[in-house]
Amino acid sequence: MNLLIKNARIVDYSQDFIGDIYIENGNIKEVGLDINIDAINVIAAKGLTLMPSFIDTHAHFREPGLTYKEDIETGSKAALRGGYTGVCLMANTKPICSSKEVLEEVRNREKELNLIDLHQCISVTKGFNGKDITHLDNFANDNRLKAISDDGVGVMDSEIMYKAMLKAKEHGWVIMSHAEDHSFSYIDMRIAENIMTLRDIYLAKETGARLHMCHVSTKEAIGYIKNAKKRFSNITCEVTPHHISLTKDINNYRVNPPIREKEDVYEIINAIKDGIIDCIGTDHAPHTQEDKEKGSPGMVGLETSFSICYTSLVKSGAITLNKLSEIMSKNCADILGMNKGRISPGVEGDVVLLDLDKKIKVNSKEFNSKGKNTPFQGMEFYGEVQMTIKAGRILYKK
Repeated sequence: MNLLIKNARIVDYSQDFIGDIYIENGNIKEVGLDINIDAINVIAAKGLTLMPSFIDTHAHFREPGLTYKEDIETGSKAALRGGYTGVCLMANTKPICSSKEVLEEVRNREKELNLIDLHQCISVTKGFNGKDITHLDNFANDNRLKAISDDGVGVMDSEIMYKAMLKAKEHGWVIMSHAEDHSFSYIDMRIAENIMTLRDIYLAKETGARLHMCHVSTKEAIGYIKNAKKRFSNITCEVTPHHISLTKDINNYRVNPPIREKEDVYEIINAIKDGIIDCIGTDHAPHTQEDKEKGSPGMVGLETSFSICYTSLVKSGAITLNKLSEIMSKNCADILGMNKGRISPGVEGDVVLLDLDKKIKVNSKEFNSKGKNTPFQGMEFYGEVQMTIKAGRILYKK
């Protein structure tokens, strides 16, 4: 679809100006001032900010098998409402995504819906059994596969993780680590995260595999990653909006890893400023109220992510809007190999229009997600998604 957006404040990782953008045949064709094209759909965007759509490196859409919590359609619509057009899905479906059959089921659903772009991870170990990685060979020729992960449980056996990293390097996959040593999970969740972070950094150094550390939450883990990045370049990491904006004294909502202390949040924000943290990953994890009452960890995040990050990071003066675009769009696209995340000719025409001055109050009843599990209910933030555009198609409008 062809679309002309005029007089927007155009912001990505490297630019910030008032201008126009023309999308033709799904890609950005022209960016500039006073673009005029006859017989074209025009959006008058004066007063709004246009950014590259957001990309989530970490979410759970629960399909197949757990669709009472979420499914690919509701998850995709939640993503669009939050300004996202690309999402990387974890493998903890039912059955676990260890087979071509489960992977194709997700991909077929993505194609059928034609809403957002999905990257479905496959599991590091078969069925999350922690021991068997022979299934990885079945995906050796799958050019669409970007990442593997046992997120939700992690890989406890260091030899297995080492061998999996060698496989990931051989096939050009990112290995996404849920850093949690289960022998410490019921003793000290800080130790549990820190030990596994150190182990996986060391194994990545030895193997040369591309390692992505999921939902980093402790000041110590940040320090380990910072030191590692000084020495080698095959490590990336994400943090969640809730680990940026909540501390235990504000709201100790049950998530994994848990909400941390003020000093951890301080170090996370400094690491974002310093370029240590590559991206925001929502860890969107829908649950029913009954599941939450039984103790299931996790929260929905796609529909509140931008407002929380904008308010906590940009409105506070910690970082610029350019930097926020870098960690919510450009870097995520780079990690997942997507032609998105920038406002430039030749890039896919996935953009979001925002009202940065609009104050919102989080109301889970308005969520497109089936999950209403959020610690942010009733809290106020700035920045509201007005429109999400994918390949020139308006797929969400406030």
